[in-house]
Amino acid sequence: MSGAPVEAPARRVETEPAAGLWRFSAEAHEAAVPQTRHAVRDRLLDQGMTGQRYQELIDDVLLIVSELVSNAVTHAAVLSPRLTAELQIGNGWVRISVEDGHPYRPRALESDLGQLGGRGLLLVKSVTLQAGGVCDVERTGEGGKVIWASLPLPASQEGRGFGLGHSLAEDFDGEEEPGAWAAFGE
Repeated sequence: MSGAPVEAPARRVETEPAAGLWRFSAEAHEAAVPQTRHAVRDRLLDQGMTGQRYQELIDDVLLIVSELVSNAVTHAAVLSPRLTAELQIGNGWVRISVEDGHPYRPRALESDLGQLGGRGLLLVKSVTLQAGGVCDVERTGEGGKVIWASLPLPASQEGRGFGLGHSLAEDFDGEEEPGAWAAFGE
């Protein structure tokens, strides 16, 4: 035995994700769905959202971005050949949005067992609200729309909570063009 003091093992310090804003632009084509989903996932992991603590958040964000990009490809591509997804991390929240140039704002359809598809926006709304987040649809300055969802980062191991005190969003609202958004969410 040497007389050297025994050091305690280093305690793993949990860090918070780095704040930032990233944009992903793609042609409004089916390939945009997995491309955008993978780009968002990679960015979340690069920013330190690894391990069990972040798994549910990552799953929710990836489901939301997949649905929003899929909807833009399916319903807006005729008027908007490109779409832009944006990921923002900061102040205890992760915000994902998808912007396209189509002027009509969709509504989340209620469940209709006889209808195939059309529930993507309802799914986005449900996942967002269940996670304690907020979501909405807004017009852009160029006449299109941006659909976004903000989800709170999970509380740290030490029990510190995050959040900005946002209230839950009301229903998605807006104008519907007959037939154009009737099946939004397929």
